[in-house]
Amino acid sequence: MAKAIVAAAPGGPEVLQLQDVDIPQPGPGELLVKVAAAGVNFIDTYERSGVYNVRFPYTPGGEAAGTVEAVGDGVEEFTAGDRVAFAEGTRTYAQYTVVSAEAALPVPHGVDDDVAAAIPLQGMTAHYLVNSSFKVQPGQTVLTHAGAGGVGLILTQLLKVKGARVITTVSTHEKEELARSAGADEVLRYDGFDRRVRDLTGGTGVDVVYDGVGKDTFDGSLSSLRTRGMLVLFGGASGQVPPFDLQRLNQGGSLFVTRPKLKDHLLTPQERRWRSSELFDAVLSGQLTLRVGRKYPLAEAAQAHEDLQARRTTGKLLLIP
Repeated sequence: MAKAIVAAAPGGPEVLQLQDVDIPQPGPGELLVKVAAAGVNFIDTYERSGVYNVRFPYTPGGEAAGTVEAVGDGVEEFTAGDRVAFAEGTRTYAQYTVVSAEAALPVPHGVDDDVAAAIPLQGMTAHYLVNSSFKVQPGQTVLTHAGAGGVGLILTQLLKVKGARVITTVSTHEKEELARSAGADEVLRYDGFDRRVRDLTGGTGVDVVYDGVGKDTFDGSLSSLRTRGMLVLFGGASGQVPPFDLQRLNQGGSLFVTRPKLKDHLLTPQERRWRSSELFDAVLSGQLTLRVGRKYPLAEAAQAHEDLQARRTTGKLLLIP
């Protein structure tokens, strides 16, 4: 037997309870992984609360890092003892989990378990945002929201490597300092951010907005764009964006909006390895620093969800079995 977090039915963070469960067994093409650290992400809260449909009883989590304990039939690229990380797992709020070998990312020597667990979901999200959703070029001006969050801190660093000017939003002085330490050129509060963006760009607006906040920032994000600019809406931390009139894009200057997700940017093992290897290399070279904001014992998963949804956190949140 092993420990895992289980929710019997959808609800608030209080439904997350520590229970004894059977250790899963790897099927063909799968790995059994002993979890060293599991990432806590907004998608976990959407699934726990019923915003996204999942089957209950439910163990949250899709992201983790750990050590391969056993391999299923047909697995040749991994053996017991290998260190792996992944963003496409299931039931990672547990001491043991099973993941497809195709989705597993080899963790290079020199990257510790906490950093390895902090990279897959938020790191590869930031990677596809700047390399695929909107390919940022040197000299372009970018607005990001939640600049002290897990994605935000990584995103800013990747944007600066590309030579972009980065404007970001935060809610507190502490978060402003973190955003600036990541390289942000301008750090704004949320109130009236679109007017400040216009001022900072001489009235032109930014080339792209990366918005993971959603409902509360969506209209201001559109108002911050230059003519033919793009809004990349990749999350809804403040709630889902309601339907809107497409004429708003016309009136704003032939604007573009896209609503991507990570799964569609990890279509092949080669794509996964490309994104993860660039991120691991950036960590090892010192170009990218991963901030683990807080680590919680597995039994405190409910508190981790409360803190995340209340936006009391910075950087990456991890559960330690």
